[in-house]
Amino acid sequence: MTTTVTTRNPVRSDVPAGTDEARTPRHGSRLWAVAGVGAAVLGGVTTVSSSMVDAVYNPDIVEHDTGIIADLKGDVVAMFVMHHALTFGAVLMLVFAAGLHRRLRQVAPDSLAPMIAFAGLAGTSVVSILGAGLDTEFMTPLATGDRPFSESSAAMFNHWTGTIPWLWTLAGLAGPAIWSVARRGGAPRWIGRVGLVLGGLTVLAGVSPAEYMAIVPGVLWLLATSLGFLLGDKQHRAA
Repeated sequence: MTTTVTTRNPVRSDVPAGTDEARTPRHGSRLWAVAGVGAAVLGGVTTVSSSMVDAVYNPDIVEHDTGIIADLKGDVVAMFVMHHALTFGAVLMLVFAAGLHRRLRQVAPDSLAPMIAFAGLAGTSVVSILGAGLDTEFMTPLATGDRPFSESSAAMFNHWTGTIPWLWTLAGLAGPAIWSVARRGGAPRWIGRVGLVLGGLTVLAGVSPAEYMAIVPGVLWLLATSLGFLLGDKQHRAA
């Protein structure tokens, strides 16, 4: 009498037999990178449109401390453009932040870099929302011809729109974070170098007395990085 005993020793005991789950790579959507491109473009729109609201930067008006409201009435269209660019850009930046966090966690699960990148971008998204927080209080009355505020309040609002939306300091932290992952092979090296240079400049500008200039290298970094992950990053997707 012959007895045959068959023993199975699968490499992965947690994967059901007959499935290809363990062998099939799963790649998430790259829409998060598209969101980053959109956020960068809207960041550029914010820069231009907020620069057009410039009554308090006119020395003739400031010297006499009158005419600020009258001048701002001519900038209402720019205010509405700025408001929508800020708010939509903030939403898209948060989507990009979540996607970037997932992308970096896939290759650096034990690193602080993914969380630093997410926190910096999410923080900048919050700053953008706050930058648009006073818009309705001022641009709507200016558009309708009402005047429920003083010249000094209008001046304060103009200073607000000329500084707060430009504070991309925290977004710059994502650049060096990506670089720390890229230098270990977890992301394209050129994206890491761009992050180190432009992201570093964003942080340096943000901590300097000219902190509102952080938006310039910040927008350039975000555009280059999001396009890089959208159109490049082929090695990771083919892994």
